[in-house]
Amino acid sequence: MNNSIKIRKGNLSEVSELFKVVMEKPEKMFEILNIDLKERAEIAISELIKLELTGFLEREKYERIQSGKKGGYRNGYAPARKYTVKGLGTIKVVVPRDRDNEFSSKLIKKYDRYDKALSKDILALFLGGMSTRNIQIFSSQLLGRKISAGEVSTINKEVMGAIDKWRTRDLSKYRIKYLIIDGVNFEMRQGRHIEKTPMLVIIGVTEENRRMFLTIQRGDKESASTWREIFKDLKHVRGLNKESVKLGIMDGLPGLEKVFKEEFSFAKTQRCTVHVGRNVLSKVPKSLKEKVSDKLRDIFYAPDKKTAIGNYEVFAAEYGKDIPDAVNCLERNLTSCLTFFSFPKHEWLSLRTTNAIERVNKEFKRRTKPMEILAGEKSAYLLLSFIAYKMELNWKKAPFGKRNYLPHLIEFTQKT
Repeated sequence: MNNSIKIRKGNLSEVSELFKVVMEKPEKMFEILNIDLKERAEIAISELIKLELTGFLEREKYERIQSGKKGGYRNGYAPARKYTVKGLGTIKVVVPRDRDNEFSSKLIKKYDRYDKALSKDILALFLGGMSTRNIQIFSSQLLGRKISAGEVSTINKEVMGAIDKWRTRDLSKYRIKYLIIDGVNFEMRQGRHIEKTPMLVIIGVTEENRRMFLTIQRGDKESASTWREIFKDLKHVRGLNKESVKLGIMDGLPGLEKVFKEEFSFAKTQRCTVHVGRNVLSKVPKSLKEKVSDKLRDIFYAPDKKTAIGNYEVFAAEYGKDIPDAVNCLERNLTSCLTFFSFPKHEWLSLRTTNAIERVNKEFKRRTKPMEILAGEKSAYLLLSFIAYKMELNWKKAPFGKRNYLPHLIEFTQKT
């Protein structure tokens, strides 16, 4: 039932009538008012498109065709179609036609079904972690119209160009000293199948201690050749100055350290002490895990390299017979684990591990959890790049290598 009441300015009787209708169902006030707004919007849009047709034909409705003007004849209207407007919901749009079928409205294009403001809301829902399926389910209530998965994909394509441009931006103007390298797996749809797909991530640290995303790319993180191609792309396609790179921080992915040294011959490598520690502890019986963990901490968090090596020698002498595999595992990786001692002391905490990228991976996982499955490679790039872009903006407030301590800890330090 149409309860709308058209009110002329200053007409108190019409205001009173509307008041009675609204008071019968106060909770429906905005719905009742919205009906009137929709009707007025439909009329306004119809009149604007009629004016657009008049301009196209270069004559008014009953005006004769004049010499030198385009002319042409009106030919009724195309069937009414639904069009969704932000804040109003779905309205009916009727577009007039010309006899030669040459007229096409620029205000409401032929295949448009919603205004651009609404497409931004749909994109925000997707980037906020809502799956295309859930957008379909809830769009009627949230946006006033059911949005199909295909329409979500179309909207996403509109921003993919900007996302790809940011993800593959030119690096020649940056002096990048550190590369933090890792990969994270996602469940991704591949045709009719769901596959565990790695996304490779590299974070760069500039000489001004600014962190920035260098790579977000699909690939096999266990493949040395894949990493080699990524490093080559950074250097030869995107302009990364290899001579400015001083250190690569990574875990024990097969062949990665060797490839990195070949592609960045001026740089050193730092193995993630957390990953190495886990590997060592996996070879230790449960009864010794706590003691060995403390010994590893004494090595990796020693005040200087000499002390760290001394602590390792004590550890090797004490446990060489009981857990030789664990001791040998640490020995093989010790040199790469202690590289951070060659760099500024205030950066040691940040250089010991790939924690910077682990936090990124956790954020990726947290934001994509509601989706469960990524719709495909393009959707993955769009969503992960958006998350990465927001993280990079926040990093500007927290330079690499610096730590913010809690006020009470600062106060305690001052007192002691």
